Amino acid sequence: MKITCEQCRKTYQIPDERIPRGKEIVFPCPSCKSLIRIYLPADNSETAPSAAEAPSAPDQKASRQDQDLMKKILSAVEDLPPMPQIVLKAQQVMANPNAGFKEIGAIIETDQAIAARVLRMANSSFYGLSGMVTSVHQASVILGLKVLGELTLLLGTSKLLDRELKGYGVDAGTLWKHSLAVAFGSKLIANKRIPRFENDAFSVGLIHDAGKLVLDPYIFQKKPEFDVLMQDGKKNFLDAEKELLGFDHAELTAELCRFWKIPENQTLAIRCHHEPSLMQEERKLADILHVANVIAIRSGYGTGESAALYPVQNASLEDLLLSEEDLDGIQKEVAEYVEKISSDMSKS
Repeated sequence: MKITCEQCRKTYQIPDERIPRGKEIVFPCPSCKSLIRIYLPADNSETAPSAAEAPSAPDQKASRQDQDLMKKILSAVEDLPPMPQIVLKAQQVMANPNAGFKEIGAIIETDQAIAARVLRMANSSFYGLSGMVTSVHQASVILGLKVLGELTLLLGTSKLLDRELKGYGVDAGTLWKHSLAVAFGSKLIANKRIPRFENDAFSVGLIHDAGKLVLDPYIFQKKPEFDVLMQDGKKNFLDAEKELLGFDHAELTAELCRFWKIPENQTLAIRCHHEPSLMQEERKLADILHVANVIAIRSGYGTGESAALYPVQNASLEDLLLSEEDLDGIQKEVAEYVEKISSDMSKS
């Protein structure tokens, strides 16, 4: 089967036997790293069109008009919420196994507002170092590189995510607490099962729903229709978004991550975190994010929807060797973390 990337127009030949029929799969273009979607009909007798010309599968493939709307949204670069440079630089440092205290300290000190908040948070009750930390260097030594990096990510993204979403009917602070819960839950799961993903898991947990910030004005324009779709409690945000716009916030967040130059493995995990089975390979990070998202909603840190609308995929539990009992334990830790860290951050 020939696949053509819609962004760079390069063509690839993929053996048909490697593509499961009856469901969409997603993978990054080897050349430009944009996401390529493929859908082969379940009926082998049907002729399989190319990815660029494939007809839409129900509730999966965006129409050309839908794609044009997404491009229109993304083309308004000045309207996209900027990712603070300190966050992107902190991610790079945390991903570098050879980085040390000096590197993360130098990044923090480039933003005096963040540096001041880091010191206040380092001295908060959450870290148990009240009055002991007087400099960023000292904080890096006492807290450690990983903790300081996470703290920088938290503080750098807090203003971005702590907003009211009028279209979705979400109060200020709700998306932020949800993001905290997913980030910490992702970190816990990674630490228990795949420690090498711990940093990536925390990062993607924080920004996995950032696309809602961009979509909110468009949802608000269609709020009467959106509210009707949501009122019977049978549809979640993804279903309503797809019905109204032709795509959902996970797809848009992935495109936003490309704009921010987020690493591709993180971008793809975010794109597929509601349905990791869309990915054929390297899906562990998506599994982690998916399970953490479900745990956050079960913990009461969703964005107003019922937990019943977001069931956990058994395949993800199997991939991560997690049981429902494991989820209950993680859920308790997540709830304690969110309440404590959000309280301390409000004072910093």
